[in-house]
Amino acid sequence: MIFSTKKEKKYTFVEAGEGHPLVLLHGLMGGLSNFDKMVDFFSEKGFRVYVPQLPIYDLPVLNTNLTTLAKYIIKFIESHISGPVTIVGNSMGGHVGLILTLARPDLVKNLVLTGSSGLYERTFGDSFPRKNDRSYIRKKTEEVFYDPAIATEDLVDEVFSVVNDRMKGIKTVMLARSAIKHNMLNDLPKIVTPTCLIWGRQDNVTPPEVAEDMHKFIPNSDLFWIEQCGHAAMMEKPDEFNEILYSWLKDKV
Repeated sequence: MIFSTKKEKKYTFVEAGEGHPLVLLHGLMGGLSNFDKMVDFFSEKGFRVYVPQLPIYDLPVLNTNLTTLAKYIIKFIESHISGPVTIVGNSMGGHVGLILTLARPDLVKNLVLTGSSGLYERTFGDSFPRKNDRSYIRKKTEEVFYDPAIATEDLVDEVFSVVNDRMKGIKTVMLARSAIKHNMLNDLPKIVTPTCLIWGRQDNVTPPEVAEDMHKFIPNSDLFWIEQCGHAAMMEKPDEFNEILYSWLKDKV
């Protein structure tokens, strides 16, 4: 199903379905389309699904950090959704979800993390070497997935255009640094919200040890593995991801 994107005030988002609200947060190099299969599945299962576009490239340079993104989503929830939500975050979106949940636990009924940053992760580093080399960008994009075929030409083009736009490149690096600086190890034990960790066993961006440590330190957490799967499980193994999450969620909303 093709979903139309809404624009209201400063928010751009997808909205579909009726029922308990799910708010899906994409990663640093991600976008709304990362969750297409999730929106399809959960909007038909009695959930109201929201996918807000994180304003990664629109923030003032001095406020280009994860805390500002978390505040942005808090305002989105307060202005567009009544009642506490289930947050689902991939990669940097999971990290934003962690910060948000700690700051405003009253807004978050459940927290779902997949390939989340927050402890440690492999990134492009402080810069994009060989950024004009499309084959290099293709290789780095393919490394996100277990099956490199998931890195379509469109996806590679998207990443290539970001890293070759000077300001977008700068802000991407700033947010990557913010993620590394904002380590959550000491905060995880404070999260009492029910938390579901769904991880690709072959995730080499936030490797399996990250999931194991999050499970160890978040008191009320459950950990599920998806085999032959990399960093973006909801894209690479959407059917399996959706079934795991639905089974976990259906008794909690």
